Amino acid sequence: MTDKLPETLDPPTHRLGMLRFAGPGMIVAGSIVGSGELIATTKTGAEAGFLLLWLILLGCVVKVFAQVEFGRYALSSGKTTLDALSEVPGPRIAGRGNWLVWFWFAMWFASIGQLGGIVGGVGQSLAISIPLTAQGALYNEAEDARISQRLVRVRSIENAQEGDETAHEAAQAEALSAEYAEQYGATQTADVAKLNPPPDAKIWAAIVAVITCGLLVVGRYRMIQSLSITLVTGFTLLTIYNLFKLQAQPDWSVKSTEFLSGLRFSLPEKSGGVSPLVTALATFGIIGVGAAELIVYPYWCLEKGYGRFTGPRDETPQWHARAKGWMKVMRLDAWGSMIVYTFSTMVFYLLGAATLHRADLNPSKDHMVRTLATMFHPVFGNWASMLFLFGAFAVLYSTYFVANASHARTFSDAIRVMGFIRSDEATQRRWVRILSGLFPMLCLVLYLLYPNPVHLVLLSGLMQGLMLPMLGGAALYFRYRRSIPGLEPGLLWDHCLWLSVFAMYVTGIWTIYSNLF
Repeated sequence: MTDKLPETLDPPTHRLGMLRFAGPGMIVAGSIVGSGELIATTKTGAEAGFLLLWLILLGCVVKVFAQVEFGRYALSSGKTTLDALSEVPGPRIAGRGNWLVWFWFAMWFASIGQLGGIVGGVGQSLAISIPLTAQGALYNEAEDARISQRLVRVRSIENAQEGDETAHEAAQAEALSAEYAEQYGATQTADVAKLNPPPDAKIWAAIVAVITCGLLVVGRYRMIQSLSITLVTGFTLLTIYNLFKLQAQPDWSVKSTEFLSGLRFSLPEKSGGVSPLVTALATFGIIGVGAAELIVYPYWCLEKGYGRFTGPRDETPQWHARAKGWMKVMRLDAWGSMIVYTFSTMVFYLLGAATLHRADLNPSKDHMVRTLATMFHPVFGNWASMLFLFGAFAVLYSTYFVANASHARTFSDAIRVMGFIRSDEATQRRWVRILSGLFPMLCLVLYLLYPNPVHLVLLSGLMQGLMLPMLGGAALYFRYRRSIPGLEPGLLWDHCLWLSVFAMYVTGIWTIYSNLF
C-alpha cells in the first residue's frame, strides 16, 4: 500500500524542499474538481446566479482547519482516520466500530453513487465526441442545435439579419428534433430533451469502468498523483482562460456589481420548483475538502510517507523535531491545495452564473455534459464542444480514478478496524487490490440503475454535509484530547478551528432543515 521508504527522514527546512514532498493535497484536489467544481458548483451558479458565491467560497476555505487537525493526528500517531475516529467517545454498534465509523459507511455508499454519476459524465463526454451508434450521432446534432438556439436568444439582436439567423437556428433545431423523434422517440415532439437518449453514454461508461479497474489494480501512489495533477491542471488553466476571454463580450461578462453582490450574505428564492439553496448546501458538502476528503486526506499523507518519515513516537527531542518539521510540510501541502481548488471553484461558479444562468440552462440527466459545454461556446464558438469535452473527460476521469483509489484504501481499512479482516499489511494490500477492481464496476452499476449523474452527485453532497458536524467534533477531540505537548497549534489557529467547526455545524443543521422543510 505504501512505496518503499526509509524508516525516518529529517524534514526539509526550505520552501522548495517542502514543495518536493507535497502531493496529498493535490490528489484530494483531483478527486473533487470533477464532481464538486465542474458539476455541483456550476449547477449552483446556473440556479442561483451570482448570489451564492459567498457560500461557495466559504465552503472551500473553512474546512481546511479540520483537515490539518486530521492530518496532524495521523502524522503524530501513525494511525489511519478510521482508527482515529474509533477513539472518539460514543456508542459502539454490534461491538464493531463506533457510531462515527458506521455513519461513514452510509456516507460511503452515497459517495459510490456520486462516482456512478461521474462515470456517467465521462460516458456522456465520450458519447458526444465519439458516438457509437447512428442514433447517437443524430441525437448529438439535435441537441447541439437546441443548445445553440438557447444561446442565440441571449445575445442582443441588433439587426434583421441576425434576427433571421436566430429564426433559422430555431427552425433547424426543431427539424432535427422532429427527425430524431420520428426515428427513435416514442412520440412526435420538437423537444428532443424529452425523448429516450441513445445508449452510447452507457456503453462508453462501461468501457471506462473496465479500463479503470485494470489501472487501479496495478497502480501505485506516484502514478495516481502524476495523473491527477496533469489532468486537473490542464483543464483548470483552460477554464481560467475561458473566463478571462469572456470579459470581452458584453452579453456574457461578469460585471463588478454582480461579483460584489455574490460576496454579500443573501439567499435566493425558489423558482419554478427549483431551490438553489438546497443545491448550494449539497454543493457545500463536496466542494473544497468535503467530508469524504477530510477522511481520506490522512491516508494519502501516510502513503506519501509523512508518518514513516517522522517515525514511531518516542518522546525524544529528535522525534519532536521531525514531527514538527513534517507537520509544516503537511500544512504547506494542505494550504497550497486549498488555494488551487478555491480559485478553480470560483472560476467554475462564475462561468455557471454568467452563461448557464443567463441562458436558463440547468445541467441534468443525460444532458449534463452537453449543457456544461455551453459555458465555453461564447468564447470558442464551434471549437467549444471539442475543447470542453476533452477537459470534461480529463477532470471527470481524474475524479473517478482518484476517488476509487481512495475508496479502496478507506473501505479496506474500515473492515479492518471493525474486525472483519486481519490487521497485517499483506491482508490490507490484498483487499486494496480486490476493491480497486470491484468499486469501479459498482459505480457503473449504480449509474446504469439510475442514470442521472447530477442527482447522484448531489445526494453524496447531502450525506457529506450531514457528516461534516460529526467530523468537526472529532477534529476538536483530536486537538484537545490527543495533542502532544510541544506540538500544539497556537491560539489564533484554535480560534480558526472553532470557527471552522461552527460553520460545519451550521451547514449540517441547515442542510437537514432545508431538505425537510
